Parts: sequence; structure tokens; C-alpha cells
Amino acid sequence: MPRVIETQDDGPILDLDALVDWCESPAFDPSCEDGLAAAAPMLAALARNRHFLADAAIAELKTRCATQRRHNPYSAQVMLLRQPMGKYVLRAAFWPAMSDHVVRASGTAPFLYHVPHDHGFDFLTVGYLGPGYGSDYHDYDRAEVVGFEGEAVRLRSVGRSWLHEGRMQLYRAHRDIHTQLPPERMSISLNILASPPGQGWRRQYRFDTARGVIAQSMTVASAQLLLELAIGCGDENAMDLAAAFARRHPHDAMRLTAWSALGDALQGDARREHLEAGAASDSPLVRAQAYACLGTLRNG
Repeated sequence: MPRVIETQDDGPILDLDALVDWCESPAFDPSCEDGLAAAAPMLAALARNRHFLADAAIAELKTRCATQRRHNPYSAQVMLLRQPMGKYVLRAAFWPAMSDHVVRASGTAPFLYHVPHDHGFDFLTVGYLGPGYGSDYHDYDRAEVVGFEGEAVRLRSVGRSWLHEGRMQLYRAHRDIHTQLPPERMSISLNILASPPGQGWRRQYRFDTARGVIAQSMTVASAQLLLELAIGCGDENAMDLAAAFARRHPHDAMRLTAWSALGDALQGDARREHLEAGAASDSPLVRAQAYACLGTLRNG
């Protein structure tokens, strides 16, 4: 279960600039769990400021959301509170109720309600407004997991809670899984996300908690899409690059993308040879996919 951090109800109040100044100081090191947890009193102090978020929203509206359009990589559910500085991201997230217009118009998928998932980064969150979303929690040991779809994972159910106003939690990367439940009415949380080097390659998973398996890898790096695009266009240079990436790229996700894309262009004996070579790969993800494909061929 995410780490619960006790905070004061009547402590000091900070404005957004003061929090950013502190986060930019040597006092803040979000590269480890305890370093991120050290920001809890500061984030709690910002959460006690009942005017800053409305002021920030009005300022954005006056510029037609220019800052959000320029720097925000997230959906409309998220408002960046400051341009990302490198080691962390500071944001507000909006959690509509089932009766709110946005859910009735778009459904629950954009908010990941009822979707068990983990995160590829540590983050600190506090309930700012409303009763907050609920979560059914599981945890798992990332060291035991390769990360392929359908992989069995030892999941441990650890309860349910709601991110009500003032509740502070620290979610641990590749450990805490939550199935979010919509709040009774519109709610808002404030987050400080750790942004470690290589963040784009850190994987996030959707889980099937009933079966105890990884259902899907939810993250794809842009480089993976570019490689698939180049291969799909039939470019010989792309095929050579994919072969090199499949052998020795530093990230398993890219090795799997390259190896799979090469195999998609093969048939018959050539494809079987490709699968057998993959089964001997030193990449755990490639090996797992190769064994699965070989099993399908044998049973087909």
C-alpha cells in the first residue's frame, strides 16, 4: 500500500512560488523514496492554501492556456503548476464523479477508473478538494517480474482508502498497484512526481488482479513508434537498425519492439528460425515473447 504520511491540519500555508523555490533548492532530492517524502510538509502547506489553484487556473485562462499548451504532455485532466524542471513534475489532477458531464460525455477510460495499474515513478500526492478518488490496493515485487503480457505476478491485496482532503500518500514505483474508484463528487489532488533519468523507458503495467497477471504494458517510448514506422515503410536502413537494436539496445522494451517488428515481416521457416533465435536471446522480454510465439505455432 502506498506510504501514508501524517500531516498537520493547522500548519503553515505556502504559496506556489515558495514551494517551487524549495523544490529547486539542494534540500529536495526526489531520486529516492525518503528524499521525495521530505517534500510532504511543503506540499501539505501548499494544499492548505485554498486560493492558489483557482488563481493559477484564472491566469491560464487569461492567456488561453498558453503555458499548458506549450509544456503540458498530459491530458486535460492534468494542470501543470510549473514547467517541468528536470528532476520533478508539479501538477494538479482532476477526478470527476460519475455524474459529471465529462464522464457522461467521454466515459471513464481517460481517468483509468476501475483499471488496476502501477506507476513507473515515485510520486507524492495529497487530496486538495473533495472526498477524493478511492483505491483498491495491491502490491508486488518488481524484482520478480520480467514484464511481458500474460506473465503471472504474485499480487498481495492490501486494502482500500480514499484520497480525501489533507490525506498524503507516497506511491512507490513498480510496487504499489491501485484500482481507482470515482469520487462521489469532483475532486482534485496535488502531485509531486519524481522524474528520474530515462523516465521515458520506465514501464507502467495494467494488471488483471483476478487472474494475477500482467494484462498490458501501458507505456511506449516515441523511439519505439518511430522504429515501427520506418520498418512499416519497408526501409532497408530501418531493418538494419532494428536488427542492431534487437541484439544490443540498452532497454529491453526497444529490443522487443525491434525483434517483433523484424519477425512480422517473416513467414514459414524463416519466421520459425527467428523465433528460435529469440528464445536464445539474452533479453528476458524477447525470450518470453519468443517462447509464447513458438507455443502458438506448435499448438496451431
